[in-house]
Amino acid sequence: MLFFNLNRILLLSLVFCSVMLTSCKKEGKQENSNQKSEIPNIIFIMSDDHAYQAISAYGYDLNNTPNIDRIAKEGAIFNKGFVNNSICAPSRAAMLTGKHSFINGKVDNIQPFNWDQDNFAKTLQKNGYETALIGKIHLDGLPQGFDYSNVLPGQGQYYAPDFIENGVEKQYEGYITHVTTDIALDWLDNKRNKDKPFMLMYHQKAPHRTWMPEEKYFELFDEQTFTTPANFFDDYKDRPAAAKHEMGIFKDMDLVYDLKMLDKEGELKTKYRGMFQRKYDRMTDEQKAAWDAYYDPIITDFKSKNLEGKALALWKYNRYMQDYLRTIQSVDDGVGQVLDYLKDNGLEENTIVVYTSDQGFYLGEHGWFDKRFMYEESFRTPILMKYPKEIKAGTVVDELVQNIDFAPTFLDYAGVEIDESIQGESLRQLVKGEASEWRDAIYYTYYEFPAEHHVKRHYGVRTDHYKLIHFYYDIDKWELYDLEKDPSEMQNVYDNSEYASVKEEMHSHLETMRLKYGDSDELNEKHLQRYLNAKGLNIK
Repeated sequence: MLFFNLNRILLLSLVFCSVMLTSCKKEGKQENSNQKSEIPNIIFIMSDDHAYQAISAYGYDLNNTPNIDRIAKEGAIFNKGFVNNSICAPSRAAMLTGKHSFINGKVDNIQPFNWDQDNFAKTLQKNGYETALIGKIHLDGLPQGFDYSNVLPGQGQYYAPDFIENGVEKQYEGYITHVTTDIALDWLDNKRNKDKPFMLMYHQKAPHRTWMPEEKYFELFDEQTFTTPANFFDDYKDRPAAAKHEMGIFKDMDLVYDLKMLDKEGELKTKYRGMFQRKYDRMTDEQKAAWDAYYDPIITDFKSKNLEGKALALWKYNRYMQDYLRTIQSVDDGVGQVLDYLKDNGLEENTIVVYTSDQGFYLGEHGWFDKRFMYEESFRTPILMKYPKEIKAGTVVDELVQNIDFAPTFLDYAGVEIDESIQGESLRQLVKGEASEWRDAIYYTYYEFPAEHHVKRHYGVRTDHYKLIHFYYDIDKWELYDLEKDPSEMQNVYDNSEYASVKEEMHSHLETMRLKYGDSDELNEKHLQRYLNAKGLNIK
């Protein structure tokens, strides 16, 4: 009997230990040790040139982005998010440093970025965070502030992309958006120290030009004809800087480079055909076969029609929109994979997730593609944010926010002191509805001229109601817009006597902003000379 009881006790003990071990394993998968603290993880998702009009949560009905929309549904959507300088590298530098371009030194895509200066990743790293930067950053040099980096050189390539992993160059097979997502998920699951809070910058190339989709989405939008914006055939009346643009869908969009009309006969000879040929040549034979099977019939049909004038403009617009939106669908898939990973691994509640773009983008407004101008579609950028512990699901933020606000926001949530040199403001209290006061104006600068797309140098200020812009260098033109009456910015009312008091008020706002942030005409001249020297130019 004693022997039987001992065996029974031993058996029950083994069963108990087995159950407890299984339970511990499950709990270990569901919660990393840092989840027991109040220090949040951070995932900062950025795409490139993603127009807010092309996120379905913003209500423009162009496409469907269910995974990006999840962030807004489970957290907050910002209706007045803006950038400081609507071009890739300067916008990213401002995001990292929390400072305007003329302070952090990265005013254009040409001049170097100084990685030795402070950025929010460095500060988080010094305060116990495991940090990673994966995907596009478009800032030369080895990234500083990251325990792990695996980044694209320059703009990156859609097919067979090159990466630089912790300073070592390597090439990956496959499609850029999937590769970037896979690297991010691998870091989350296998490479990070799971005893520490983490900050991951997960940055996609898409939907940057040349909008090369993956095979999965070749036929998406085939049955759809997109309606052009009301000002697609803009005449740029009283807007001479806009009239000098070189970013028109009809006039400037390359049939081969942008619209994929790489005919086998070589009859479509365009300025950038050779550049697109090199991108095409990166594909495997299997990828080329799938690409040709889809695009060759489109090329044949296009060549047979001999389109001109308005018919050609509308055809180019629809070709552009189809491929642009297809690349976004792959981005949305990746966002879904990352959100699912957080949920499946018990990380969702204690992780801040932000989705944004380095700037907005023109989807035919004013007849344009690209960005750069201070007009709304490129100046404004999508911002969606969730953090279940603090942000109420379905929150809508209508205050003016800017990309210089990301750095102080992340530091604030991490409980780290925000250096007084940072020019942005934390969004933490604002998104909770507890901000006692907030800015009433935002400031903008653009420097990259003379250059591609021919967008002249300008700076300006925006309030909730009005926008004032000054174009300078080889022009001296002021523009004033009533954003409530003229949201498409078609009527420059700067010289309209009915707006005399508004003009005076906006000039006062402008001077206040320039003084607050430390900008001046002297700084503009300094940056101009550096730019001209870097490009070997001496013109005006």
